[in-house]
Amino acid sequence: MSEQKKVMLSGIQPSGDLHIGSYLGAIKNWAGRAESYDCFYFMADMHTLTVRQVPADLRRRTLEQLAIYIACGLDPEKNTLFVQSHVPAHAQLAWVLDCYTMFGELSRMTQFKDKSAKNADNINAGLFTYPVLMAADILIYQPDYVPVGEDQKQHVEICRDIAHRFNSIYGEVFKMPEPFIPEKGARVMSLNNPSSKMSKSQPEGCVFMMEKPEDIMRKFKRAITDSDTVNPVRYDPEKKPGVSNLMEIYAACTGRSYEQIELEFEGKGYGALKPAVGEAVVEMLRPIQEETRRLLADKAYLESVYRAGAEKASYVANKTLRKVYKKVGFIAQ
Repeated sequence: MSEQKKVMLSGIQPSGDLHIGSYLGAIKNWAGRAESYDCFYFMADMHTLTVRQVPADLRRRTLEQLAIYIACGLDPEKNTLFVQSHVPAHAQLAWVLDCYTMFGELSRMTQFKDKSAKNADNINAGLFTYPVLMAADILIYQPDYVPVGEDQKQHVEICRDIAHRFNSIYGEVFKMPEPFIPEKGARVMSLNNPSSKMSKSQPEGCVFMMEKPEDIMRKFKRAITDSDTVNPVRYDPEKKPGVSNLMEIYAACTGRSYEQIELEFEGKGYGALKPAVGEAVVEMLRPIQEETRRLLADKAYLESVYRAGAEKASYVANKTLRKVYKKVGFIAQ
């Protein structure tokens, strides 16, 4: 009998178009994990509602995100791909976990503080309890690992705190998930503000997965570097964050080391580096964009994928939910 695979889970909000930061930092690495892990990947559409959404845009982006996942090599036969709102158990578990999460814990979450500052006219309860829904997303599948960036570690920590509190009352109900942080390409910075992570909230510094090649080239040509003219192209994140960010993107696209990139651009300025990185990104995205467009034209296929994904995800999630409901004293249906 073969050893059961460890479970890995991750989700990305379709609150904006996917960008290369999400791809190079996360999605690019996902396809290869299907051989070693039982992988669940979902479109976190419920999380988007903390900020007002245009319904038609949200539907379009959710479907496009699924198509991009598949175009990036996530085989629906080997990975469970689904839409969060298609599995009601996420919201059902979130309510139970809300009652085992302390007000002080939630008020200390940095994302709540950041988002409250950006959306002062809409500081809603969902924004505050967002980490509990995220904990439910994770714990309901009993995963071993959750791939996250460094900035998301706090969410896994509160998830573990909630799980530990629940387990200490009711026994070993939840598996304690571990954050899985990829070493390379985990943090792509904004092209026009290299001190902050690439984000859809700063579109001029962000390169989107389905962006036109000419727009991608324009953004890279305008990318922030520095005034160093002696030895401009060298990897030094502290002193040269803009150049180092471009080198990281180039390395992720081409597989070259920083040393090889420094040699390639030795004696050349930023005028050579920036378009070269832009072209590497365009070529990396070309086959993904073509396959995404082909998939989006086949709505019936995409529907079959997310229906099958929701069915498998619901089977796993409902097992956990039944266990939780029994532990807290709900009468079984």
